[in-house]
Amino acid sequence: MPVAEIALAVVGLGVEQLVQWRFGPMGVMALVLLGIGLRARSSTYTSLGAVVLVLLMVQS
Repeated sequence: MPVAEIALAVVGLGVEQLVQWRFGPMGVMALVLLGIGLRARSSTYTSLGAVVLVLLMVQS
């Protein structure tokens, strides 16, 4: 079980670094909103994070 958690944390950090490299601080903020929304089961935060990520992807 701890190996799976460590692997998941490494993948999460890798995705965060990729988003920060590609989209900057707004990309990280969108990931934070998306994560908060998923953990709190809040459709508002989840939708807001997803919309910001999509806007950043379309802009690039």
